[in-house]
Parts: sequence; C-alpha cells; structure tokens
Amino acid sequence: MNNIFAKKHTDEIVTRIKQLRPDSQPLWGKMNAAQMLAHCSAFQDIATGNMTSSRSWLGVVIGKFVKPMFYNDKSVPQNMSTIPDIMITDEREFQKERETLIQKLIAFQHHGPEKCTAQTHPFFGKLSPEEWGKGIYKHLDHHLKQFGV
Repeated sequence: MNNIFAKKHTDEIVTRIKQLRPDSQPLWGKMNAAQMLAHCSAFQDIATGNMTSSRSWLGVVIGKFVKPMFYNDKSVPQNMSTIPDIMITDEREFQKERETLIQKLIAFQHHGPEKCTAQTHPFFGKLSPEEWGKGIYKHLDHHLKQFGV
C-alpha cells in the first residue's frame, strides 16, 4: 500500500495535483477543483493536529470496526460521506489552494511519522502514524481520481 510518508508517493501525488486545472470537472461529487484542494488541505490539518473535529456518534459506535477501510488497498467509494468540519462549500482560489496543499504535503512527508497527530480521527478513532500515512495517500488518490488525474 502506498504511504504519504514515502517520498516517492508524495512526489507522485504532488505531480498529479499539478496536473489539475481550475476548470477540471469532477467525475462525481459536488466540489469543484479548488474546493477539493481546500478539503484535502483541511484533512492534512486534522492529520497534523492543527485542526480538531469531534467524533460522530456513528464513528464512536462502528469506527474501530471499519477503520481498515481508511488504509487498506481497496478504493474509497464514490460519494462517501465526509467529516462535516472539512466539507468545503464556499468558493476558493484555485492557485492558492493548490500551493497550500502541496506545501502541507511536502512538510508532512518531510517531518515523518513522528509529527503525525496522536488525536483520534473524527470517524475511525485512534490511528497509528502508519495508518495515517496510508489513509492520507488513499484519500488524496481518491480525490485526484475524482478529477481525472
């Protein structure tokens, strides 16, 4: 499984992000490209502990049982629900959001698993740095596929 802590996987994701255009259209979902980039950036903030989001009641009940879906080899289903706090609905500036996400990914990879948050994921609960690294890659891959890159 690919892991964002591996430089080659971060480089691959960054290359794909750079292929996005402001007018790239989603194959599914409601976000435009700038909103998707902002959403992924906010997710990075959760992974670093720079943002918190309370656990949903459903996450508390079933999160630990389904958490392997966050970091396994299976694709994320299209139109899967998201963490409400990082659902981006307002308009965003594409270039700014793209550069912000790229910088956050490079810093996250550079700092390594030691800087990964110890806070629980808002749905899946406690994750190891290894699980975060795989899950972040999988999340980014899902959204880049959403926009055909």
